[in-house]
Order: sequence, then structure tokens, then C-alpha cells
Amino acid sequence: MMVKKKKTKKKVNGLTLHFMPYSEIARLETVDRIKKLLTLVLNQKVVVLQGRLRPEEETRLIEDTMIMIGNIEGFKGVELAVISQDNEESSFFDKFKSGVVKMLVGHQGALTIIGPASVVKEMKNDPKKLEVMMR
Repeated sequence: MMVKKKKTKKKVNGLTLHFMPYSEIARLETVDRIKKLLTLVLNQKVVVLQGRLRPEEETRLIEDTMIMIGNIEGFKGVELAVISQDNEESSFFDKFKSGVVKMLVGHQGALTIIGPASVVKEMKNDPKKLEVMMR
């Protein structure tokens, strides 16, 4: 008599990086932009965004996540870090040109990492590099 082994599905806990061009959220209103990013983070994805959110959007993102902590099971918040080009050594003309470009198309010379605190253990940011430690 043969005994069939029952196949069981194993739950795979992997890391998912979601690379997003800024153009994907550029035309969205602030509320929709944050909602889209939080939806990805709530699905345990680490978002790598080309560009950066406006300061008031970063603040709103953090405020919204603080409200969600305790209301969504297993949600521990987000980790957020931005790395951008160093303009301190640029000439006046380069700074002016960069400022005009930022006004027209946003701050796309940056890279923003947003991830769930349950996946991202720590982010270390200094002027020349960004280190992301995962759990």
C-alpha cells in the first residue's frame, strides 16, 4: 500500500523592492500620492522612488502612518530616507539651473526609500551614501 504525501504550500517571506519612477505619482494630488505609497508599504514592499516627495508630503506620510499604528494589525510604521546630489560644491549658475529644474519637474535628482518598519530595520543616511538594513 502506497501512502501519498500531502503537498503543503510554504509561505515564502521574501523582500520585494518596488522601483517607481516619479512620473508614476507626479500628476497625483498629495492625498492620492501618499495613499499609493502607503498601499505598497502595507503590502510589505520597500519602495524605491526616483525623486522625492515635497517636505509637506513627507510630513503627511509620517502623520498618516502614526495614525495607522495600532489600528492595523502588525503595522509598525514606516522608515523613510532620502539621498540627493550634493549641491554645496556647485557654482552659482549650477545651483540656479538646478532650482529652475526643480520648480518645473520636481526634485528628481534624489532617491527616496520608503519601507515598512517590520521589514526595514534601520536606515543610515549621510551626505554620500544611504545604508538600508533589513530584518
